Amino acid sequence: MDGQTRANLANDISALHPRVWRFCLVLTGHREVAEDLSQDTCARAIEKMHLFELGNPLDRWLMRIAYRLWLNQLRSNRARHSDAHVSLDKFDLQDQRPDTETSVFASELYTLVMDLPEEQRAAVLLVYVEEYTYREAADQLDLPMGTLVSRVSAARERIAKAAGDSDVRSDAL
Repeated sequence: MDGQTRANLANDISALHPRVWRFCLVLTGHREVAEDLSQDTCARAIEKMHLFELGNPLDRWLMRIAYRLWLNQLRSNRARHSDAHVSLDKFDLQDQRPDTETSVFASELYTLVMDLPEEQRAAVLLVYVEEYTYREAADQLDLPMGTLVSRVSAARERIAKAAGDSDVRSDAL
């Protein structure tokens, strides 16, 4: 890989950082941890840039690195936190274009998604937010396709059930 290609790839990695950070936030549930994980991901990508096969989607490669780093952190800490809920008030994630009703709906839906188990949150983010196909998301999470489909289905059921107890539309996902 020549110097110009390396520089272009480093710029592309930097441009994808907001998406990587959002994925890390969903994985970790904590802003500070997500910031560290996303920075570690980009640093690892730059360090291992020679392993990236040009022509492959860079965003998928970065998400895969983030997910693997997160799993390694979980293994090293030997602790899975079930209280990974993050208040939306801590983040400026609101899109400035939607009207108030849409923003309130998005906030309620975000809260329901963050209440999902970690595996389901990651699957929902990749499929519904990042708009990856089931196959692409399964590949990124190193899962069989059926497992990913099951996680997304279980997440939809949980959200529908929780939405039945609130004002969030159950057909949101």
